[in-house]
Amino acid sequence: EETPFFKKGFPPPGAPRAISTIALVGARGGMGQLVAAKCRAAGVAVRELDRPLTDDGIAAALAGADMALVSVPVYATAEVTAKLAPHLAAHQILADVGSVKTLPIAAMVEGYAGPVVGTHPLFGPAPAQDDGLRVAVMDGRPGQDVWATELVADWCRRIGFAPFPSTAEEHDKAAAYVQGLNFVTTVAYLAAQAAGGEVRKYLTPSFERRLVAAEKLITKDAALFTALFEANPHSHEAVRNYRNFLNIAAGGDIDLLVRRAEAWWTEKTEKKDNP
Repeated sequence: EETPFFKKGFPPPGAPRAISTIALVGARGGMGQLVAAKCRAAGVAVRELDRPLTDDGIAAALAGADMALVSVPVYATAEVTAKLAPHLAAHQILADVGSVKTLPIAAMVEGYAGPVVGTHPLFGPAPAQDDGLRVAVMDGRPGQDVWATELVADWCRRIGFAPFPSTAEEHDKAAAYVQGLNFVTTVAYLAAQAAGGEVRKYLTPSFERRLVAAEKLITKDAALFTALFEANPHSHEAVRNYRNFLNIAAGGDIDLLVRRAEAWWTEKTEKKDNP
């Protein structure tokens, strides 16, 4: 059967037909708590794991589980994989929820010979009621173990998420823009003008709204987004590309930038405007 996820191949003997039990690493974190609640509401059993990760605790949580889901900072993926791998049976799925995919997936593939699936929920641990709850889902080893990717996609649907197929490269290129560049340019923009002084009396309501939107990003989440920026192999390319557009602005061709930016709201674009 062909679906956007399942292209070829069959699951190995002993593989689950559906994900009914997961071992959740990082269960006390914000995303871990959200996933656990969604699973239990859908009838999926959750075995919670968090620090300290002991061999006995890991073995007990993984015994009979269909999937080990890693919900930890991306830089800890390799370490956690090394702890889980000795306790995973060959048919058990290892997946993650990291906001960067290339390096964490590589760490899981290197540390575990069984099926690996990457996911990224495109929302935070406290999503708004009208958020779409979309989740990027991708093969850990492209072209292999696609049955596992389909099972993870099916699990996402059953717990109320909206999965769509992706690849690590496609994901990280997009994330470098949507997350990384948004963070870096916001920081640079606000750093370009010291707070206080004469500028305060000129602030407009639209600028005040921008400050409100940026406050949590900078004062509470800067360490997280800095780590994601550094872990994404496409971050610096995105910054260099953005700098090219700043150079266009410095040259005075603002109309060109406006026409390109309008593409977010209209399908009318002219190829001659693409530098």
